[in-house]
Amino acid sequence: MDALANLLWHEGKFLGIEWHLWKVIGWVGNFVFTARFAVQWYVTERKKQVVVPVSFWWLSLIGSLLLLAFAVFSAKNSVFIFAYAFNWIPYVRNLIIHHRHQNAHITCSTCSIECPPKSKFCMNCGTPLETDKSAK
Repeated sequence: MDALANLLWHEGKFLGIEWHLWKVIGWVGNFVFTARFAVQWYVTERKKQVVVPVSFWWLSLIGSLLLLAFAVFSAKNSVFIFAYAFNWIPYVRNLIIHHRHQNAHITCSTCSIECPPKSKFCMNCGTPLETDKSAK
C-alpha cells in the first residue's frame, strides 16, 4: 500500500506533477481529445461499420481548443502552439456540414418520419415528399 501511495503522492505532488490551473486545462484537453477515439471506436463496433459520430468532431474541437489554450498561456512552446493553431478548422467545417445535412432532412406529412435530403418518397409509408422547404 505504501508503494501505491508513494507512486500517487511523490514529494507532496499528485503523480509527481506540480498542478496549477493551466496544467489542469492541458490535461483535460488531452483527455477530451483522446476520448474522441474511444467514442468513434465504440460507435463503429456498435453499428458494425465505420462511423464518425458528430460527438467525435465536438470532442476534437473542444480538446484541441483546450490544448491550444494550454500551449499559448502555459507551455508557450511555438511547436506545440502551431500543432493546435489550425486543426480546429476542419472540425468546425465538419460540424457545419453535419448541421446543414440534418436541416436538409424532409419530414413526411403523412407519418412524420424524417427522410434523407433529396428523397422523392417517404421511406416508411411511400408518400411523395415535398422537397421544397420554402413551400412549407
